[in-house]
Formats: sequence, C-alpha cells, structure tokens
Amino acid sequence: MKLNKVVKIMVFSDLFLYSGWGLVSPILAVFIINSIQGGSVKVAGIAVGVYWLGKAIMQIPIAHYLDLNHGERDDYYALIFGTFLAALTPIGFIFAYLPWHVYVLQFTHALAMSLALPSWDAIFTRHIQQKREAFCWSVDKSIISFGAGISGIIGGALAEYYGFIPLFISIAVLGLISTFVMIFIGKEILPKVPRRGVMPGLKP
Repeated sequence: MKLNKVVKIMVFSDLFLYSGWGLVSPILAVFIINSIQGGSVKVAGIAVGVYWLGKAIMQIPIAHYLDLNHGERDDYYALIFGTFLAALTPIGFIFAYLPWHVYVLQFTHALAMSLALPSWDAIFTRHIQQKREAFCWSVDKSIISFGAGISGIIGGALAEYYGFIPLFISIAVLGLISTFVMIFIGKEILPKVPRRGVMPGLKP
C-alpha cells in the first residue's frame, strides 16, 4: 500500500531524527564519564532523568495548548521549531565539560521533543489513511527502530575510532535534515481557522 505524501515525508523525517540520536543514546553515559569533569554513573543517571522527567512534565501542557487552537499551522510551527531545537542541542555537548552543562542540554532536548512529539502525532494522525491506521503507525515505528538500531552500531564504532565530536556533528546534521524534510509538507497543512469555525470544505 502506498503512503500519502504527508505520511511518507513525516516517516522519513522520523528516520533522520531518531537515527541521529540513536548514534549517541546508547553511549551517552560513556561520554559523561570520560569527557565531563566529575562525570560518573550517578551524573549519567541524573542526566537521563532530567530528560525523561522534563519531557513528561512539559509535553502535556504543550499538547493541551496546541489542542486549544483549530487548524494545523500551530502544530506545524511547533514541530518545525522543536525538531530544529533538537538538531542544535548536540552541538552544545561539544563544548560541555561540567555536569550542569549536560543537565541544561538534556532539559533543552526534553523541551525540543515536548514541542515536536505532540505536534508530530497530531498531524500524522490527521493524515493517515482511514482503515490503515495500524499499518501507517507500524511503518513509522519500524523505521524508527531500524534507524536507531543501525545508528547505535555505527555510533559506537564512530566514537571509538574518531571520538565524540564527529558523533555530535553527525547528530546535528541528521536533525537538520529531518527539519528540512518537514518543510515539504508545509503546503499540505490546513490553515488556521477561527475558534468557532469549521475546517475548510466541511459543512457546519
């Protein structure tokens, strides 16, 4: 079954974004222990906690705000900004050398994903083919798993032979590609309509 344009582009965007972060996610603790002053397993654990707790707290109010507005423009802008911010975050790791630097970067990454994920899900849900919802979602999740799995293998080898700087640059480049790909669905996103209005083409 062919995927429509919006779904296809969003799946490719996910592939680049998660492949990028898949390069470092499995070995982030190694980077913290080896490259951060005072880095330890405890610091690595706190860093992971900052990301997941920050994301858990922020994405619900962000998603609620996006749902208050009709149309998809606000979702689209949140998606673009969140993905772009996620792409810039790994550059900060190149200059990080203290634990609090890592915590700030992890929080920034959490904010970025809190903007990107709810808006991505909202747009994707509206554009998947009817009666093929499970298939479309499974394609996206399989692509994410494939990309993260391959990049995890590559990321370990890349860090071992060339260090972490090329790794973080690679994540940023893949994230920017993910953001750029999303530009191609801009014309497909419905314009914002009044709060009490209806979607274009639909009867009240």
